[in-house]
Amino acid sequence: MLQDVDASTDLPDQRLPNRLDRVLVTTGGHGSAGPILPGQKPGDRRVRVGREKPREYQVAPPKRVRRPPSPAFVLVRGFALLIAVGTLLLMLPFAASDGQATPLIDALFTATSAVCVTGLVVVDTGSHWTAFGQVVILVLIQLGGLGFMTASTLLLFVLVGRRTGLRDRMLVQASIGTPDLASATAVLVRVAVFTAVVELAGFAVLSLAFLGSGQDLPTSLWWGLFHAISAFNNAGLDIMGDFRSLTGFASDWLVLGTVAVLLILGGLGFAIVGDVAYKRRWTRLALETKVVVLATVVLLLGGTLVIGLLEWSNPATLGQLPPLDRILNAFFTSATARTAGFNSIDTAGLVQSSLALLIALMFIGAASGSTAGGIKVNTFSVLLIAIWSATRGDAMATAFGRRVPHEIVYRANAVALLSGLLVFAMTVGLSLTSGFKILDLAFEATSAFGTVGLSTGITPDLPDAAELLVALTMFAGRLGPLTLVLALAARARPLPYQPATEALRIG
Repeated sequence: MLQDVDASTDLPDQRLPNRLDRVLVTTGGHGSAGPILPGQKPGDRRVRVGREKPREYQVAPPKRVRRPPSPAFVLVRGFALLIAVGTLLLMLPFAASDGQATPLIDALFTATSAVCVTGLVVVDTGSHWTAFGQVVILVLIQLGGLGFMTASTLLLFVLVGRRTGLRDRMLVQASIGTPDLASATAVLVRVAVFTAVVELAGFAVLSLAFLGSGQDLPTSLWWGLFHAISAFNNAGLDIMGDFRSLTGFASDWLVLGTVAVLLILGGLGFAIVGDVAYKRRWTRLALETKVVVLATVVLLLGGTLVIGLLEWSNPATLGQLPPLDRILNAFFTSATARTAGFNSIDTAGLVQSSLALLIALMFIGAASGSTAGGIKVNTFSVLLIAIWSATRGDAMATAFGRRVPHEIVYRANAVALLSGLLVFAMTVGLSLTSGFKILDLAFEATSAFGTVGLSTGITPDLPDAAELLVALTMFAGRLGPLTLVLALAARARPLPYQPATEALRIG
């Protein structure tokens, strides 16, 4: 039998717990609550303990945590800010050779072309701008080529000495394409050193080449510096005057050869060049390096062969040159179409088949993580690998004994398809705002998207609305594929289950 006991009267000497609603107190032994009645056993007594009164606590509402912007948004904002600053500087009266303020649309177009390292111009860079304006354009090219966020993070790391955090390293990774976040800062320094060494070497060789061509020493040094930076960053902007680009050096092997080497190295990027220089053996190279190098060689040589065959007897282009110079200029045209923008022969004089080939080369572009544009040769190679694996009946995309993850193939398809739709939409928009031929407009739109800078000569004659479309295309072409890949990677998440499979008819 259990007996209720009031804790305040029956057990005055018993120390009772104060957190329990009901406790059992053992009767008998030392400190017993009283005599054990007949039929009772130790532990049969029950003690009631009064409940504690509830307490009220005032809890402040949690502060709203502001999420930092995504790296893609920061990159877009940084490039836009740099274009805005460049536009204001180029609008200053002393930036133009005639002492008059350059119109907003022309200054905006030039700044966008420089930051996006495109090379399309509506005013001649060599004759319209003063030394100040050309310096502004050169700085915009350098910052745009390396990536605005890459340069700013480098300054913080080297000059300020601040340790970079995860968000900063993600920005560096997004700008330069390094897959390892832990080594982003070290890679950033190496990229700066690689850039400085290559550009200085190009500056020295080009200065000597221009000096040997009859230019005075100050002009040779300035031309060498400007074109070395423009070539390495795949900008294609020149200061020769009269929209001539490098047509005056069509037979100068040293100038064209040096510019070609600079733009190829800039188009490959530090990651690819560094991997080749460090490992030196084909079997030890990373899969990405093998794919990029092989595709680059095939595109360069294939483009040289096709352009040479199509333009060999064309008096407006290669037909006016000696045989060896024809080979040189065919190679240079194939190389510069991969987002460089220089031209040693008249682009407007090319036959339509050559223009179509250049459109394809400009759309592909060069390597990811480089100064070049386009959908990138990496994306193009992944698509080819997937097509080749599908034709062989493989269940997955494989190359050089390695498997390419399905998500990479999906992203490559998304980048290529959306980029093609953008070029098509911009071509239609240009056709609605200008009266040029559709092939010339398609060439212009692809050149702007691929940040190439080649043109059939219609750029200076575009109306203001078409200029804005081309400027928007240059901006989208520079940052669009990168931000799209970042957005797709950020949305990637594992599926908690496998949906049921159902086939779709294709073909």
